[in-house]
Amino acid sequence: MPNDDRTDRPLLGLICGDKYSLVIDAGNSPAHANEFLTDVCKLHIPPLKYLVLTHWHWDHVFGIEAMNLITVCNNRTKENLDKMQKLTWDDFKLDQRVSNGEEIEFCSKMIKLEMPVRDGFITGNADITFKESLEIDLGGIHCVVDHVGGCHSEDSTIIYIPDEKTIFLGDCICEDIYSGEWSYSRDRLLPMINNIKKYDALYYLTSHYHPESKEEFFNYLNELIRIGNFVGNEYIVNEVIERYTQFYGKALNEDEICNIRSFIHGNMKDRT
Repeated sequence: MPNDDRTDRPLLGLICGDKYSLVIDAGNSPAHANEFLTDVCKLHIPPLKYLVLTHWHWDHVFGIEAMNLITVCNNRTKENLDKMQKLTWDDFKLDQRVSNGEEIEFCSKMIKLEMPVRDGFITGNADITFKESLEIDLGGIHCVVDHVGGCHSEDSTIIYIPDEKTIFLGDCICEDIYSGEWSYSRDRLLPMINNIKKYDALYYLTSHYHPESKEEFFNYLNELIRIGNFVGNEYIVNEVIERYTQFYGKALNEDEICNIRSFIHGNMKDRT
């Protein structure tokens, strides 16, 4: 099911074996999960059994209870789900957490748009956890579930289907959005990218973008690596942009400027 930026709905995935089927991510609300399940009911597939979470962020887990499947996640994801179950999600408490720096304005806005009524809402939790990696046999189709970490969330997990040469990446290649300015840390991002490149895949699915071929996706990864290495350990945005313009002899596009800023923000966070 494609992502929908209007309320920050991530892409949801379905993997079907001969015996069972598996869902990737729970959606950002019970309504999102139920729309997905309604579509699945129209398919002639083996029964749904597992739900695998790519990380703990609200837009990937608020539909856990509606999915009502055996939920699998990294142990770091489970720790955050435990914390989330103790929270109240009404407007007052949500606004209070934004004011306290415990939540960010972007997520608060999207939660309110996606779920205008949240009275009594309680987040779901996991049934099975793992530390680094596990495999799930759906009958004729194997799913490799690996913890990869990165900048966006330390629990980021990918789901690789070797039989189909397909990999679901969640948000692992995205910036850190929860600690001040959105940022990339080269120390966390570049090793993770090198790890992802080791998988023998042809199709790459990130949660808030359309599916990409290996060539398309690797071009994007290489662009991140190039800009990250160009920024290096610099801290002053204007100086890097000026040096970049002189070096490449062209004006920067919006994506290049955003990525430069993200790496510089990461440098500043690492310094402190």
